[in-house]
Amino acid sequence: MSVTLTESAARQIQKQLSKRGKGIGLKLAVKKSGCSGYAYTLDYADQLNDDDTVFEAFDVKVIVPASDMPFLDGIQLDYRREGINEAFRFDNPNVKAQCGCGESFSVS
Repeated sequence: MSVTLTESAARQIQKQLSKRGKGIGLKLAVKKSGCSGYAYTLDYADQLNDDDTVFEAFDVKVIVPASDMPFLDGIQLDYRREGINEAFRFDNPNVKAQCGCGESFSVS
């Protein structure tokens, strides 16, 4: 099982945690949403739960609940600027379809 992040994503996570003033890492999860079934959620992690899996790169921790690993195994988290927009991007090999707006995905 793996979750990776680019150096650009790590820098952005570090910047956000520093600005916030606390937190042990970024929590990456999925929730049922949208027209395709699931959407990614990103939040600050202040503590670890017993079922969390921790991935670390570039001195940044990404925490994933065990229940979400089947949806996120192999994902790469990136942070990109495209024109005037900046955002986290998800390169997920498990995704079989996405909705037209790109906000949700399915894995079956």
